[in-house]
Amino acid sequence: MKRMFDLKGKKAIVVGGAGDLGFGMLEGLVEAGAQCVVIDVDEKLKSVCEGLNSRGFRTHPVHGDISDRKQVRESYEEAMDIFGNDLDIMVNAAGIQIRHPSEEFPMEDWDKVLAVNLTGPWMYMQMAANTMIPKGYGKLVTVSSLQSIIGGVTIPAYTAAKGGLGTLIKTLSNDWAAKGLNINCIAPGYMATKLNTGLLADQKRSKEILGRIPQGRWGTGEDLKGVTVFLCSSASDYVNGITIPVDGGFLGR
Repeated sequence: MKRMFDLKGKKAIVVGGAGDLGFGMLEGLVEAGAQCVVIDVDEKLKSVCEGLNSRGFRTHPVHGDISDRKQVRESYEEAMDIFGNDLDIMVNAAGIQIRHPSEEFPMEDWDKVLAVNLTGPWMYMQMAANTMIPKGYGKLVTVSSLQSIIGGVTIPAYTAAKGGLGTLIKTLSNDWAAKGLNINCIAPGYMATKLNTGLLADQKRSKEILGRIPQGRWGTGEDLKGVTVFLCSSASDYVNGITIPVDGGFLGR
């Protein structure tokens, strides 16, 4: 059974791996044995990789802004230089959220959110697929959101982008599953991250949310470790085109 989750010898890219959720996913992959290139603009990028490497893991920091198409291409090319034009796992964990009343939502912010949450992940997946398809193997995992399922308030761009990812992976599964690729989404529920600082600070709203989570707590990046390793390992070889909620039971209540 352990072999099913063993990622020794696998080469992975984790976009947004220095972030709150991305780090949990990254840590899960390296603990399972994968070597990882971490692409991020976060100032913690270098220290995150140094910290993991000091524990005996193998990570490589690559600076890249997912909202900039040129940097997306260049960061992927740099990762391929590191990995010798080989790749087994592509994880997209970067994300931003901007709030405005929907009737006032500015196009500038709409474009920013879609660039990070939809266009950038699509570009990385397309480039990764072109590396993976010739060898007939690859795992692509991207982070959607609970809000892509239930909607939200004052986050039209965020829900549009995350909902788009959930539909996109179905199309990519239709196109690439027969070529040896597995393409899936993780939909985190309410997570204690910087993205939700405002909600966490709103005592009334935070209490309402907590009251609907059967497990009685907000999630963390640590909670994404297991599902990430599952979707990136041979344990999920017959899992394709789905979105897995990780929400502490929120959707069941």
